[in-house]
Order: sequence, then C-alpha cells, then structure tokens
Amino acid sequence: GDFNVYNILATYAVAIEMGQKKRRVLKFLSSILPVPGRFNTIQSKNGIFGIVDYAHTPDALNQVISSVSNFCNLIKDLIIVVGCGGNRDQGKRADMAKIASENSKMSIFTSDNPRLEDPKSIISDMLQGVEYDSQNKVKTIVDREAAINFAVKSAEPGSIILVAGKGHEKYQEANGKKTLFDDYQILKKFLKN
Repeated sequence: GDFNVYNILATYAVAIEMGQKKRRVLKFLSSILPVPGRFNTIQSKNGIFGIVDYAHTPDALNQVISSVSNFCNLIKDLIIVVGCGGNRDQGKRADMAKIASENSKMSIFTSDNPRLEDPKSIISDMLQGVEYDSQNKVKTIVDREAAINFAVKSAEPGSIILVAGKGHEKYQEANGKKTLFDDYQILKKFLKN
C-alpha cells in the first residue's frame, strides 16, 4: 500500500539524517517483513488476489481502498468483507458501510468483535450508511468465516478481496469469550481450495 511506501521513505530519510550509509540503509530496508495485518496479501492459483488489513476506522478504510485503487477498478473488481466492533464507536458504523459500499463491486457486512453486542444489531447500524443505489451490492453474513468464504466464491480471476477490520488479531471476541480466528489464515484456506 501507499502508506508502506511513505513509511519506508520516512525511515530512509531519518536514517540518512542520522548519518547512516545509504547502501546499508537500503540493504536493511529490503529485508523488512510486512507488518502483520497491514496490507498482507495472498493470491490464488486462478488470479484472485486477497488483502487482509486492520482498517477499522473510516479513515483507515479509505486509505486502504485508495491503495487498492492503484491496482484495479474498484467498482468492477473489489469485494470488501468488513464488520465493526461491538461496545464502542457506534458512530463510525454507518460511515464504514458507506465507504465500503460506494467503493466496491460488492460489500459483505459481517461480525468483527461483537463483544457483548448482538452482531445483527451492529450490522443493522452499518446498513444505515448504505445509499439507495448501493443496496443491491451489499450482503450481510453474520458468521465472519462464512462471509470470507462467500467473498471467495463470488470472486473471479482479477478480483481483489479486501478483508478489513481485524488485521493482525488472531481471535474473535463475542459474548465475553475469545475464540481463535485469523482473517489471513481463513482467507488463505478458501483461496487455496
């Protein structure tokens, strides 16, 4: 994503200002691994591209979609799987849904970490942000794994699937319990089948 380029350039500039040798800095930067949950990518054998990102605020979702737009026609190729967390930030739910539905071929609203809230209620709040002309390209699937599977089944070669909101988290929190859940591993499982 663009933000990674900006971060690398900033790191390079600071290292040079601190007196490091250019060649040494470039060698070090070329060995850096991606940050878990930040624009992590995977590709299927038939050309479907997946991205997992922690984008869980309207600004972050806008930023990741902007980066994806460098690689595809959003309205023709992008499928977004997104949810919003429970027990916080109710005001951003409609905004997140509006951003996703206006900048994709299809948006699938699902659970994130519903915590002590009803996931259906969270999704209902999200739906308030969907404009009339975008309603036909929005699906709601409460079960996050089923939502990711649906996205993969709906994709075709050249599609990009963005799974947003949980990124690096390896769990899902619902009803006071945390269960193992890793967006990247789930997406990988369905893309590799």
